[in-house]
Amino acid sequence: MNAIIVTKDVELRKAVAQCCASHQPIIHVVSEFPGMNPNVGVIATVQPSLVFFDAQGDEKEILPLLKNTAAKYPQAAIFLLASVQSSTLLLAAMRNGVREVIELPLSASNVHEAIDRTISQHHESFWKQGKILSFISCKGGSGTTFIADNLAYALASASNKKVLLIDLNLQFGDAALFLSDAQPSMTLADLCRQIHRLDAALLDSSLIQVAPGFGILPASAEPDPYDTIRPEQIDAILHVARQEYDFIFIDLGRQIDGVVIRALDQSDHIFPIIQQSLPYLRNGLRLLNFFKILGYRKEKIHVIVNRHEASTISVEAIQRSLGQPVAYMVPNNFDVVSESINQGVPLLKLARSSNVSKALVDIITAFSDVRKPDNPGIIRRLFVRNQSA
Repeated sequence: MNAIIVTKDVELRKAVAQCCASHQPIIHVVSEFPGMNPNVGVIATVQPSLVFFDAQGDEKEILPLLKNTAAKYPQAAIFLLASVQSSTLLLAAMRNGVREVIELPLSASNVHEAIDRTISQHHESFWKQGKILSFISCKGGSGTTFIADNLAYALASASNKKVLLIDLNLQFGDAALFLSDAQPSMTLADLCRQIHRLDAALLDSSLIQVAPGFGILPASAEPDPYDTIRPEQIDAILHVARQEYDFIFIDLGRQIDGVVIRALDQSDHIFPIIQQSLPYLRNGLRLLNFFKILGYRKEKIHVIVNRHEASTISVEAIQRSLGQPVAYMVPNNFDVVSESINQGVPLLKLARSSNVSKALVDIITAFSDVRKPDNPGIIRRLFVRNQSA
């Protein structure tokens, strides 16, 4: 859950931020926003769930700013921070949908209680959030894009879940090409340029629709998109996506930077993709150590061995080397997978009965509530309705 703090008082901002950081679950405070304009409201780069609004000062300046901020973020719960509660201010607060008035000087217990009351009263709208699943390569050529794409397609096809795939491989992302030959109307970089007007409709219109309930936000076509795509913009996109989609798949590629770390922080589950060779093991261990430095729990990380086959490096040896269990294995079937990629067709449409397709179905049933019937014809029945997609 994201929050913004509207105040010119540096010490008050620090105090509110500390309360948010100590709250369980943590409230993420947007680190910065370009400014405050009484005619516009707060100009934030992230759509907040909570707004802490400092009502100290001249009411002639405060009331227009409060009104416009409330209009700009109608879904947010507004907490008014006030030391003097005049009748004019309280009436304006009521008219603008203020949830709570928190008395100053600030008390941490009052802040926590106000947040808890608001969450309790609006639990469904605040916490009905989609899961974020991030896929990252331990080494180039691991098959991360293929796995992320085809798992997302499998989940959308096998259920009534809404699924979004975001290609966050900033320089070399080609996730859309694996599943569709459609030309994107917008890319991730284009969306970030319009982040100030981001909402569910804009996000949906930016996607390549691969199948009913499944869209892809393609990577930037620019050679150097790093000046355009920033971590706080990824926060904003994921915040909107969580409200609209049941599952958000992110193809991270193998680059580690501020944007990728922000996506990893937001992720419910992280899937490092590895193969059975020493270079993959070495880089996989480095990646897992990096996750440890970032403070990610082992339970959040699920190693996938791609192109698995009988090898001198067994799964048991991989687990001993990484100090992390292997969660899933995708068998080696080079010809079938290559045909799927070259045609830009999901594997589950092209070769439903292949061993790779069956492994993908096993994985989605393991981390979602999609049930896998005992009948071996499950794949045919699950995906036949998408043959015309």
